Amino acid sequence: MPITKQFLKSKPECKVTFTVLDTDANAVAVAGDFNDWEKTELKKLKNGSFKGQLNIPVDATYEFRYSVDGEWVNEPEADGYKFNDFAGAENSLLAL
Repeated sequence: MPITKQFLKSKPECKVTFTVLDTDANAVAVAGDFNDWEKTELKKLKNGSFKGQLNIPVDATYEFRYSVDGEWVNEPEADGYKFNDFAGAENSLLAL
């Protein structure tokens, strides 16, 4: 589940590409501090993976998770993890 970051020169944002390599899933979304925990659906590709891009403000660290067929999962290649009392679990971290 790699994440790629492309920092924009024209504004203080980073184009973040979220990729989930779960070929058995029917639906995958990403939610976090950067979108007020509203699920943003990722597009299913022909190879079975899911991909989506978001422009996110820089100079911050964000908590996020994936929803894979309704189950919350973390990004294995996240910039770190932080325990969240509300969820009772660790969230992935995205440092920009």
